[in-house]
Amino acid sequence: MTRLPEVATSTSPWAVHLARIEAIRAEVPGIATYTLQFEDPDVAAAYRFEPGQFNMVYLPGFGESAISVSSDPAEPNRVLHTVRTVGNVTQALAGMQVGDQIALRGPFGTPWPIESCCGMDVVIATGGVGLAPLRPVIYHIMRHREEYGRVFLLYGARTSRDLLYTDEYARWEESNIEIEVTVDLGDPEWRGHVGVVPMLFYRLHLQAEKSCILTCGPEIMMRFVIFEALARQVAPRNIHLSMERNMNCGVGFCGHCQLGPKFVCKDGPVFTYEQM
Repeated sequence: MTRLPEVATSTSPWAVHLARIEAIRAEVPGIATYTLQFEDPDVAAAYRFEPGQFNMVYLPGFGESAISVSSDPAEPNRVLHTVRTVGNVTQALAGMQVGDQIALRGPFGTPWPIESCCGMDVVIATGGVGLAPLRPVIYHIMRHREEYGRVFLLYGARTSRDLLYTDEYARWEESNIEIEVTVDLGDPEWRGHVGVVPMLFYRLHLQAEKSCILTCGPEIMMRFVIFEALARQVAPRNIHLSMERNMNCGVGFCGHCQLGPKFVCKDGPVFTYEQM
């Protein structure tokens, strides 16, 4: 298929909906955020997503790619995807311009447990582009700050030039979100922490019985985030992680994202460590 399909009228998960690129923001080298608007006003009015869910982004002639939604769930009329250029679909997307059309299916997947974390302290531990699927959680907490205890963002990237959304940190801190940022490699201008994200746990004083951990990023990082959480007696059911696999269909049909008895696209991508 080398052209965009007709606007879908079906509620089938296979139905695609045309969307136009309204804005493109270069974040860091190799990563950009795309603001999309559905062409059909009825589709735009009906679209809703929960933090942690993803869309299947479809480009004719190149295929589909599962991309997490990185926008505010309270503003579903503006769909943002923060995309790292790593494959054929995302490379083709990187060559598109404002005003071009793409197609979306979704949203798919399980969300972050923002409701079960109410009344608890929340630790968001993430690295690199893993902050993108957690940004909707931050927006939700900001809008409902009184429903949560202390909130920590532990974020790391390879260098200071690879940190996402740096212009938003001050606004997040104004909502009483405590932010600790680290990089793998420092430079003469960097005045923050140097090291890996799990080491930032040593700066926290957690109350294990009322702590909820949300982590997304490289699997080796998430593994040691889990180790640090378990060492502080956080219950496995309160540790939540987002898994990344080759999700080709979004509905558990193709089997590409099978992980043991689960399908990451349908049963995930968010799982508890107890499930893992």
